[in-house]
Amino acid sequence: MEIVIATWNAHKADELRPLFPGHRLLLPSEVGLADCDIDETGSTYLENAFIKAETVFKLCGRPTLADDSGLSVAALNGAPGIKSARYGSADGTTKLDASARNALLLEHMKGQADRRCAFICCLVLMYGDNRFISVQETCPGLLTEVPRGFGGFGYDPVVYLPELGKTVAELTPEEKNRISHRGRAASRMNRMLSILEPNK
Repeated sequence: MEIVIATWNAHKADELRPLFPGHRLLLPSEVGLADCDIDETGSTYLENAFIKAETVFKLCGRPTLADDSGLSVAALNGAPGIKSARYGSADGTTKLDASARNALLLEHMKGQADRRCAFICCLVLMYGDNRFISVQETCPGLLTEVPRGFGGFGYDPVVYLPELGKTVAELTPEEKNRISHRGRAASRMNRMLSILEPNK
């Protein structure tokens, strides 16, 4: 199946493509859509993923996959959550870079004994008018005291996975694809796609 990804971020596309073998994932620019700013007004990962999928689907009329992801920290009542990419932004739009967000998060967690956190990923695939499937998965871990590792991106250096003895930034790409929130969500979405395709 050819699927348009509801993002103009080539890095996110590069991470999603290996998770959907047998499908061709295209950036909106590859089907003639100019970059546009989608207003993510939802209060949950599902609502924001749906908004992105529906917006791009209506523009291109092709099956569209949207991803909304973030980091939820137990001691911070679920923050940064859906605002993970804008965490620490004074005006809610200007973004800190990843290292600055990580430093701010660890500063806010100073002295906290409860280090539990989880990456969350919601995927929505819209494949027709009012026709969509969605899945949400998690990758639980513990916040480190200091960043570790140079792989991945975003909050990966500050999320430690006890079962592997590594931060997400220390995983190989294969390990990350297997156990990450996005990898787990994609695995479930692929199973649904295998059922959907013969019946679309």
